[in-house]
Amino acid sequence: QVQLVESGGGLVQAGGSLKLSCAASGLTFSGFSMGWFRQTPGKERDFVASITSSGGYTNYADSVKGRFTISRDNAKNTVYLQMNSMKPEDTADYYCAAGGITPNAKAYRYWGQGTQVTVSS
Repeated sequence: QVQLVESGGGLVQAGGSLKLSCAASGLTFSGFSMGWFRQTPGKERDFVASITSSGGYTNYADSVKGRFTISRDNAKNTVYLQMNSMKPEDTADYYCAAGGITPNAKAYRYWGQGTQVTVSS
């Protein structure tokens, strides 16, 4: 059974930083591209960042480019999202996903339950 468990969410002031983690189990983690998405109430899930299975290629939404960094540790079956210079508009539930590299959420096969991030102004 595949499980993706996000952690690291919370409340941060604008300009601050948070680091999200997503621990994977039940799959050959090193064989999967991984992504991060975010969603606010009433809106669709938006692409944030993705990383290939080896970590050699990353992709970012324009809204987070230069502020967020996706990385992974295949030995720990974990993908990370370092978020710096955070803005109130980064407030959302953040989800990690496995199986895709594109910004299209439908390309991802497995999803975590999400972790809440709130950025106060």
